[in-house]
Amino acid sequence: MDEVKTPTGAAAEPANPFVSVPIEITVSVGKARPSIRDLMNLGKNAVLALDKRVDDPVELYVGDRLVARGQLEEMTGDQAGQLAVRLSEIADMQNGLG
Repeated sequence: MDEVKTPTGAAAEPANPFVSVPIEITVSVGKARPSIRDLMNLGKNAVLALDKRVDDPVELYVGDRLVARGQLEEMTGDQAGQLAVRLSEIADMQNGLG
């Protein structure tokens, strides 16, 4: 790999070509455990209760690895109505989220 120079001219770590690769993050807001019978009886406008409350933190996953937690928010301005997550905890990528 080519050596990268900092503005002071000192050698820096080589640039990682993977840092600009997009990843998919899954946000988990909760889980439900209905029986198969109950699930089959659900119809339009049915309500499926989750194991979390509205104000509980949501969990962010990359694959099956927990990478962060945060609170759901609604965007404002040009993106009004868009759902977003304000991060409150971020995992140490070596040791995970404590």
